[in-house]
Amino acid sequence: MEESRIMGKAELFRRYLTFGISLFIIACGISVITRSDLGTSPITSVPYVASLNTPISIGSYFFLFTIVLIILQLLLLGKKGIMERKMELLMQFPVAFVLSFFTDLTMWATASYSPDAYYVKIISLVIGCLILALGICLEVIANVTMISAEYTIQFATLRLNFGTIKIYFDVTLVCVALLCSWSLSGRIEGVREGTIIAALITGPFVRLIMPRLAFIRQWFSSETTHEVPSA
Repeated sequence: MEESRIMGKAELFRRYLTFGISLFIIACGISVITRSDLGTSPITSVPYVASLNTPISIGSYFFLFTIVLIILQLLLLGKKGIMERKMELLMQFPVAFVLSFFTDLTMWATASYSPDAYYVKIISLVIGCLILALGICLEVIANVTMISAEYTIQFATLRLNFGTIKIYFDVTLVCVALLCSWSLSGRIEGVREGTIIAALITGPFVRLIMPRLAFIRQWFSSETTHEVPSA
């Protein structure tokens, strides 16, 4: 007879708490990267470019961008897939709202930070990527839900290879951001070398940090689980 683990209320609370913290850390990472003035991460490139050319905040555009991604997910899943993934689709709306709020909050908190020296901008960019990677690690470890961009990639992998989809997804976002920038202002802004650097180094940072957070998984399950028999 196999044993299957059922999460208790305490573990669920800890997981959702960790996920909430991960959203705040992700927002902090996005803001620090953006304030480096070398461009922003691919996932926020379109909302950031739009915010530069209109009075609407990057967080508000990020929420609208999430709705676009959810519509894309509906097209990818089809009617049967939508019914099977209904909760995952619905959960993205509150997650997007919280992440958008945190993004605006951290952008406001870092408004006075504007590095002049290029090397300081590079250092800020790398630190921002480290913060972003930490937030992603906590999101993955919490394992309760994800942000819309990651769900979009996951649903797309039902048809294509993950690595291929991730590259196409990031490249498409950057191209759309470039097109938006040129259309709205007649010049390229908000997308620079930092956008490429962030795309290249955030993944390795995630792989570096993840093994060092194993203690969090132990904290989740300590004295909070029950073993029940299953056929």
